[in-house]
Amino acid sequence: MRRNLLPILALLTSTLFLFLGNGLQGLLLPVRGSAEGYSNEILGLIGTTWATGFVVGCFVAPNLVRRIGHVRAFAGFGALICLNVLLTGILVDQTAWLILRAVTGFCTAGTSMIIESWLNERATNESRGAIFSFYISITLFGVVGGQMMVPFADVSTPILFMICGILYCLAIIPTAVSKAASPQPLKRVRLDLKGLYRNSPVSFIAILLIGTANGAYGTLVAVFGARAGLTEDMIAIMVSVTILAGAVAQFPAGRLSDRMDRRYVLAGLAGLGAVAGVGLSLFQPANVYMILILVSLYGAAANALYPIAVAHANDHASSEDFVKISGGLLLLYGVGTIIGPTLGGPVMTWLGPHALFAVTALSHILVTAYAIFRSRIRAPVPVEERDSYAGSPALAPSLTTPESLLLNPRAAEGGSDQDQERTAS
Repeated sequence: MRRNLLPILALLTSTLFLFLGNGLQGLLLPVRGSAEGYSNEILGLIGTTWATGFVVGCFVAPNLVRRIGHVRAFAGFGALICLNVLLTGILVDQTAWLILRAVTGFCTAGTSMIIESWLNERATNESRGAIFSFYISITLFGVVGGQMMVPFADVSTPILFMICGILYCLAIIPTAVSKAASPQPLKRVRLDLKGLYRNSPVSFIAILLIGTANGAYGTLVAVFGARAGLTEDMIAIMVSVTILAGAVAQFPAGRLSDRMDRRYVLAGLAGLGAVAGVGLSLFQPANVYMILILVSLYGAAANALYPIAVAHANDHASSEDFVKISGGLLLLYGVGTIIGPTLGGPVMTWLGPHALFAVTALSHILVTAYAIFRSRIRAPVPVEERDSYAGSPALAPSLTTPESLLLNPRAAEGGSDQDQERTAS
């Protein structure tokens, strides 16, 4: 273990600081925006522009990296992210924030793809599992750790934006000075929607709806907390509890899906998420502990849906198509995260802050209904022929790129062609 991890310690350190910055900035912006009186529509669009920039970055960044090299590209992307977050603290203007957030999303895709391709280059078949596990743990710790920094400073001052800039600078240094050999050039990413739907209609529709629900929740839950009168520390706890509950739920939910029709598990989990959403939107609890219980239930259900939907898609695909199918679904999830905040902001303005959970509940109800409907049309894959479940590279898949899938031990099962192609289509 020690021999496998020491050569990539610099890359993992960069990953930690990158996700610390992402977690802090992702929660800081809606909290500060709410304090500034920004509308729900604008706060939703801040999340939309970030997700749009990230998805576009997955397509465009590989060309930039091939032209200037991994180290220069990583330093450039990291410097732009740092510059943007500092400008966000200086230019407290909603139009400027929308533009800066889109650029940040684009650059985050670039930095993530570079780190993930670098880690994959250093991984062997023997060490891939350990590296993949560490990567999952670091992304989780980074996002939650960044979010928990919000209560430690006044959000109305530039201090937290400066701390976020420091974190992004610290993310640049380890990779920029690393002696690790540059990996092979990143390949162009493609999104084959027809092929994804033909492979698994349930996974296609479910991933899009899961992205819509998680995109709305991830962007606007802090706005809900602020509008509902929660303190900044309680907002941070609420968001972090959601992620941690999802981390705990992934293993038992995944094991259950290995033993029965995954569509029933998808339907059950989505139904559980819908119950939590309906409870929050309909009854509008004022008790903080009741809110935490319901968002924990939501997080446990909602964050376990994505990897199960991907595993179901791979049940119907050959092993060499793992990266192609999973990468396409990851980008489709990104499209959902663009839709969610765009829809959630106006709904919250129209019906009140608790209506955020009406959006998530509707998405989860549709997942439940469609999964049950398709289970009546197509027979399940026999248990002995199924792909084994594995957790998501991160509990917020929109923060990961198709390159991260090559770290998954299942990617090696498809043969060397995947390592040469590195394409998600």
